[in-house]
Amino acid sequence: MVEHMNGVASELLSRIERCEAKVAVVGLGYVGLPLAHALHQGGLPIIGFDIDQAKIDAINAGRNYLVHLGNELVTTLRDSRRFEGTTDFGRLGEADVIIICVPTPLGKHWEPDISYILNTAQAIGRTLRAGQLVILESTTYPRTTRDDMMPAIMAAAGDRAKSLKVGSEVFGAFSPEREDPGRKSHSTSTIPKLVGGLDATSTELAAAVYRKGVTTVVPVSSAEIAESAKLLENIFRSVNIALVNEMKVVLDAMGIDVWEVVRAAGTKPFGFMPFYPGPGLGGHCIPIDPFYLTWKAREYGHSTRFIELAGEINTSMPHYVIDRTAEALNDHGKPVKGSRILVLGLAYKADIDDVRESPSFELIEICKHRGAQVDYHDPLVPATWAGRKHDLKMSSVAFDAATIASYDCVLISTAHSKVDYALLAKHAKLVIDTRDAMRAFEKELGARLVRA
Repeated sequence: MVEHMNGVASELLSRIERCEAKVAVVGLGYVGLPLAHALHQGGLPIIGFDIDQAKIDAINAGRNYLVHLGNELVTTLRDSRRFEGTTDFGRLGEADVIIICVPTPLGKHWEPDISYILNTAQAIGRTLRAGQLVILESTTYPRTTRDDMMPAIMAAAGDRAKSLKVGSEVFGAFSPEREDPGRKSHSTSTIPKLVGGLDATSTELAAAVYRKGVTTVVPVSSAEIAESAKLLENIFRSVNIALVNEMKVVLDAMGIDVWEVVRAAGTKPFGFMPFYPGPGLGGHCIPIDPFYLTWKAREYGHSTRFIELAGEINTSMPHYVIDRTAEALNDHGKPVKGSRILVLGLAYKADIDDVRESPSFELIEICKHRGAQVDYHDPLVPATWAGRKHDLKMSSVAFDAATIASYDCVLISTAHSKVDYALLAKHAKLVIDTRDAMRAFEKELGARLVRA
């Protein structure tokens, strides 16, 4: 326990340790839903908040809208007296601990959009009371917790804020989400959890909450350290993916197989970590988070040339892939305009239904812009829906011999394991492979296989 912890903090800590503290998880998406389950499994009572009534209805029906997590997760919550879901944000005052797991996208000009955080903060402030701890999990730029979230909460609290001092009556912390949808080797409960508070008391309280549902909790000295660590994790990946994507472009021009090169380098037991090229970046972190630091750095008079260059390379990959596709079609006597192209895989990574920031959308739109007739097949994404940037209004087509043979080109954007690649190899006129999915069939395909 933190030395000199006052009565309000001591009582909250005691309630957490006795599993009597009620926890609100705001945002029941890819981060919030598994977190709610992990903390519930640890014995804490949970209220799940979301603006989407359909998610609450799905949980109540025992149907998981996040397919990769399975229905058992939501039926466990639904059947428990320690969980309920709601869209009524007026009930936030019931919670002792509030964990914010809302989106932090980029705006039209690649600027951070923390409006979801601020809207949630205002809702919290309207019912704020002594003895509440607010934890932000949404990835953002350093000092958001201290300079944006907490002031928004206190401003919304109005006159009540005068008697609610941060660090003694109310508490705040940042703990970055580290979800990787579809990963089998780790789960929310087994991925080490960083926790940094606005003060030492807040850090201890937040760490106590997470220890109920997470095996390893790592306290750090401040919210700013935790915010920055999350950015570093994703910038590390972005930069290394950009490096190997640039290597792909160069080695392709030299007739060298970049995937074999990466695997060969990966045999070194130290000093190297393999990253693999692709058609662009997808998911909720890597395409977005580095630009949060880039934007914030300008406030302090610094540029982030390395990060921006990596972003430039990665965002250029869909255009590179379509240029390679155009060349391959031309070699087969077909222009892009009027060609029938099947994009294989809409999700941003294999074996999940998560399409956030998926490069497949960009590939489809570039092909259409060049005059191609484009369809997609994804066994996990039966239809598209309106998103922040794209609204394709498309449905997944069948994947059978006749359908495959009817396309001039099949472009593999996502390598789902459920796809019959042998069938594809037998019937496709041309395959553009951005994921090295067809290596086992390269002899059979011959000139019909082009890597991009």
